[in-house]
Amino acid sequence: MTMSWITIAVWGLGSVLWVELVRDFYHALSHYWAPLYRLHVWHHRVFRPDLTPASDRIYRQAHWFNDVPECLVMLLLSVLMWLAAYRVIPQYHWVALAGSIYTIGFLLGAIARGSGLKWAHELTDLTHLPGPFLSPPSHWTVNRTYHWRHHFDNQKAYYCSTLTLVDKLMGTALSLKGKTVAVTGASGTLGQALMQNLHNRGAKVIALTSKRQTIDLVVNGESLSLKTVTWQVGKESELVAELEKVDILILNHGINVHGERTADAITLSYEVNTFSSWRLLELFFKTVRTNEDIARKEVWVNTSEAEVSPAFSPLYELTKRALGDLVTLRRLDAPCVVRKLILGPFKSNLNPIGVMSADWVAKQIVNLAVRDVRNIIVTINPLTFMTLPIKEFFVGLYFKLFSRKVADLEGVSASLVSKESNS
Repeated sequence: MTMSWITIAVWGLGSVLWVELVRDFYHALSHYWAPLYRLHVWHHRVFRPDLTPASDRIYRQAHWFNDVPECLVMLLLSVLMWLAAYRVIPQYHWVALAGSIYTIGFLLGAIARGSGLKWAHELTDLTHLPGPFLSPPSHWTVNRTYHWRHHFDNQKAYYCSTLTLVDKLMGTALSLKGKTVAVTGASGTLGQALMQNLHNRGAKVIALTSKRQTIDLVVNGESLSLKTVTWQVGKESELVAELEKVDILILNHGINVHGERTADAITLSYEVNTFSSWRLLELFFKTVRTNEDIARKEVWVNTSEAEVSPAFSPLYELTKRALGDLVTLRRLDAPCVVRKLILGPFKSNLNPIGVMSADWVAKQIVNLAVRDVRNIIVTINPLTFMTLPIKEFFVGLYFKLFSRKVADLEGVSASLVSKESNS
C-alpha cells in the first residue's frame, strides 16, 4: 500500500514537473528560433519597468500570441507523460493526467487575460504584478523580482516561469553581461583571476585595492587597464559613491598572519578579515533602494573553507568563521542576494602551498554563480560539501529563532522615540 502511494505521488508530481520543464524550454527556444520569437516578442512589448502594462490592447494580444500557444504545447506534450504511465503503471495511469489538469488551469488563465477579464491579471499573472518588490530574487521558485530580470536585465536569461531548475541547468539563473562588478583584494591572485573570468562573461569590472597601482587584465593578448580604486581598511565609508554604481560587490580581501597570536595580530586579523568586510556589506545594503536595485544588486563574500574546517592558522580560522556567521545572520534580512564563497586551499601569496589554481577556482565560482548557487563551495575536501550545508542550516535556524527581524527592531525604535517625544 505504501509503495502504491509513493508511485502515485511520483508520477503525479513528475507529470507536473514535466510540463514545467516543457514550458521553460519552450520559452528559451522562443528567444533563439525566429518563428517562435515573432510570437513571444509580444510578451516583451507589454510591460514598463514598474510592471504596469504599456497598453491594454497589447496586453491582451500578448496572451493570445504567446501564453495560449505555450500552454497548448504544454498540454500536447503532457499526453506523452500519460502515455508513458499507461505503459509502465497501467493501473495508476490516470495520476499522470495531473500535468494536463495543471496545464489547463494556466490555459484558462491565459484565455481569461486575453479576453480582457479584469480579475484575471491579479489572480493568474502573479509574476507581472506591479508594486514594490518585497524580497530579492528567490532561489528555487520564480517570484516577481526574479522574473523582472528577464524583461529588464537580460532577455536571454531567467527563462523559468515557476521553478528555477532549467535556468540552473543552463547557467541562465544570473546574467553577468553588462553588470558592474567591484572586487576587493583585486591585486591578489584570486582577485585577478576573478576579474579575468568576470570580464570574459561580459561584466564591467572595477578593481578595489589597497595598493596604489592600476590593475590590468590580459585580453586577446593585449593589456587592458581596469578602473582601479584605491582604498584602505578602516576607511570603507570613502567607497560609498563607488558602491552606488556597483551591481555586484565581491568581498575578497583578507590577511593571514599564520601562526602569530600577539595582540596586534589579533587586532589586524579581525579588522581586515571580519569587520572591514562587514562594514562594506552594510554600506552596500544601504545602496539597495529601488526595485531595480533589489533585482540586480548582489554581494559575494569570500568566507573560506575555514568556516567548517581547520586552516592551520588559528586567527585566520577565527576571523573567517566570525565573518561567515555575520553573513549568515545578516542575509536573513538582506535587501539583495548574498552569496558565500567557501573556498579550499588555492595557491596564492596568502597560501603558497595551496593545491588548486586560482584561475580554476575563479572559473568554478563564476560557473556556480550563474546557476544561482548561494553557498558556492570550491574545494578538494569532500567533507566540506556535507558539513557546510549542515552548519548553515542549524546556525541560520538558531539566528532566526533567537534574533529579531530588522523591521521589528525598527518598529520598536520608532515606538520608543514616539514615547519619549510624548513624555
